[in-house]
Amino acid sequence: LADVPEWNFDGSSTAQAEGSNSDMFLVPVRMFRDPFCLDPNKLVLCEVLKYNRKPAETNLRHTCKKVMDLAKDSHPWFGMEQEYTLLGINGHPYGWPDNGFPGPQGPYYCGVGADKVYGRDIVESHYKACLYAGVKICGTNAEVMPSQWEFQVGPCEGIEMGDHLWMARFILHRVCEDFGVVATLDPKPMTGNWNGAGCHTNYSTEEMRREGGLKHIEAAIEKLSKRHDYHICVYDPRGGRDNSRRLTGHHETSNIFEFSAGVANRGASIRIPRQVGQDGYGYFEDRRPAANCDPYAVTEAIMRTTVLNETGVETKDYADN
Repeated sequence: LADVPEWNFDGSSTAQAEGSNSDMFLVPVRMFRDPFCLDPNKLVLCEVLKYNRKPAETNLRHTCKKVMDLAKDSHPWFGMEQEYTLLGINGHPYGWPDNGFPGPQGPYYCGVGADKVYGRDIVESHYKACLYAGVKICGTNAEVMPSQWEFQVGPCEGIEMGDHLWMARFILHRVCEDFGVVATLDPKPMTGNWNGAGCHTNYSTEEMRREGGLKHIEAAIEKLSKRHDYHICVYDPRGGRDNSRRLTGHHETSNIFEFSAGVANRGASIRIPRQVGQDGYGYFEDRRPAANCDPYAVTEAIMRTTVLNETGVETKDYADN
């Protein structure tokens, strides 16, 4: 990575700078193999800095990295489940009837067959591209709403989670471009009796993964319960407004206004997997993040609350080391 030079781009064209002072720095932070141009070409993930070398307002990686460095001794592992919906260029869900709707939800989840799933060739092309790139993708499945899919990235430690999920998203949009379809991360792409789209975040620290770790899982959940409003505000890019369309208490979601937790409960804010409950150690799943969340913001918030023991709606500003 050290061999990759810094570069710049026109921030005025992306609403990140004024035209009279528009150059923004691109600082390489992680490198992947390029599945489109193939070896020896690379895809390079960058942080964006302003003219004064301070992070751009859209650069949420900077503070996330700072928090992860402070909490590195806890060895936080994350696995994020990215749900998304395939749309035609006209904005209508891919494979749905042009002037109507498919049958009710039920037969589509993890389905097989041309009348059950739409776009598997797209999904598998994305999966293979991520594997080639070195993204830590670890699974994929058809979701509850037809033309909705999910892929999972992880386990990743610390800042690596956000890096790998953002690259997986880039590759998804790039693959969909080749197929002439659009992947939307909207948390509720279709109103009515259809599932929304989330980005369920699985998390553990080293002590949670050891024998007897359930008590540490429960302690972390207790901390999260006292900071529900703060987490809702950072779990989608519009301060909770996007998630308010999704977290209704229906369609396998919790209510946005209430914190809840339970073993094997997919209608709760936090789910402890049944196996974890039986084993007494492992991880838990935060089901609140929206599909369009910034993974840096989500993982940073979880670390601030469960490891750095922050409380309330304000965050602490840690000095650069």
